[in-house]
Amino acid sequence: MATRIRLKRTGGKNEPSYRIDVFDAYSQRDGKSLETVGIYNPRSKKAEQVVTLKRDRVVFWLDRGAKPTETVKSILKANGIHTK
Repeated sequence: MATRIRLKRTGGKNEPSYRIDVFDAYSQRDGKSLETVGIYNPRSKKAEQVVTLKRDRVVFWLDRGAKPTETVKSILKANGIHTK
């Protein structure tokens, strides 16, 4: 099964926040995910609350062949998780 790590939009109007989820490659953006591996809140005022990751689960899915989108790849790289 082809999997992708991508953002799932949550939050209200003009208050976006995102979950970093693992999806089947052919599912919709806000559809059912396989697993939630983190949270990305770009509007947070505290730097430590902008990104929260389950590092071991992210590495698990990357080792299994999940491909992150460009945005998720930059988030992972900024948090010390290197992708291929």
